[in-house]
Amino acid sequence: MKLDAKTAAEAALPAGRTDHFIWDDELAGFGLRLRGGGHRSWVVQYRTASGRTRRVSLGRTAKLSAAQARDAARKALATVELGGDPQGEREEQRRKAAGTFRATVDAYLAAKQPELRPTSFRITKLYLTGSYFRALHPMALTAIKRSDVAAAIRSIATKRSTSTAGAARRALSALFAWAIADGLLGDGANPVDGSHRPVDPTPRDRVLSNAELVAIWRACGDDDDFSRIVRLLILLGSRRQEVGGMRFSELDLDAGSWTLPKARSKNHREHTIALPAPALEIIKSAPRTGRDQLLGDRAGDGFTGWSNAKRDLDRRLGRAVKTWRLHDVRRTVATGMADIGIEPHVIEAALNHYSGHRAGVAGIYNRSSYERAVAAAFSRWSEHVFALVEGREGKIVALPQRA
Repeated sequence: MKLDAKTAAEAALPAGRTDHFIWDDELAGFGLRLRGGGHRSWVVQYRTASGRTRRVSLGRTAKLSAAQARDAARKALATVELGGDPQGEREEQRRKAAGTFRATVDAYLAAKQPELRPTSFRITKLYLTGSYFRALHPMALTAIKRSDVAAAIRSIATKRSTSTAGAARRALSALFAWAIADGLLGDGANPVDGSHRPVDPTPRDRVLSNAELVAIWRACGDDDDFSRIVRLLILLGSRRQEVGGMRFSELDLDAGSWTLPKARSKNHREHTIALPAPALEIIKSAPRTGRDQLLGDRAGDGFTGWSNAKRDLDRRLGRAVKTWRLHDVRRTVATGMADIGIEPHVIEAALNHYSGHRAGVAGIYNRSSYERAVAAAFSRWSEHVFALVEGREGKIVALPQRA
């Protein structure tokens, strides 16, 4: 029979069959495939020069008319007549696609999603799947050279900033390191190694002065989430994403403590803080919204409006504070704690930072969390901060202010 819209619609699977072919009488090799569940698709079948029988699916009958399918079948059979192999070409394209940079990115993200914090994963995905390295997406992973990487990073630095280019470069390098460990590059090297490393124009060594810390505290309001976050950063020295993603389920308000789970911690270590009274008061001032997240507007993300909120705060600060980042607060807290006489190992424990006294062999054998010492440190630090804010003599004798 000649296959057309009517015969295709009337065709039915023989009893007891789940897969059946009906072939066209006019165009040899052109057919209709019926499968269980009502699946109907047009196909073309041919024999290659080597004698191998191949079959190509042309499309579903619901999306491709009989006339369109017949034309597609003629083109495929013409290709075969000229020595081609349409199905073989499709398989080769799939093989090439599976080895592209973009396909590797998908595999990498699937492997890393359980390991990375949600924010880190979101940023990594943005760098690798967005426009940053779009020129690399269709390239075979093994074909990417250092010159390709250098050109992409240079473009990011020109169109955006050197700091963005540096962060994108780190994400790209981590991807290739994973691909090497997974054997996807054979004996190839990481093409990011040796490429120019963008220079960050604002080195991360900024420590706020006492006057700047006070100005920031006073510029924060009493009833918005970003102000709560900034003041908590000043009192606790935590990372911004840790505070911004704070959840009620992590808090024990009766005991006055906050337990940061390892899933949200940068070093994947659980960290419990005995909250000083001012920090506890700020947390209690956050309105209950019926969701677990303490701050922000969207469930599951915590606070997200960082750029706009920081810009508004800087506008209120005017010239009172030179260019600064939120992470500078953490460095300032660590420095300020040291200046009022808190010991280095206690500061590291307070900030959940494993280096120095808690790294290497010392960290392996000394598992103390210095719980009482840390609680006392936060209490002393909050007293020092409020003495500065209120312009009074503090109870703690601080070392001379650093220049």
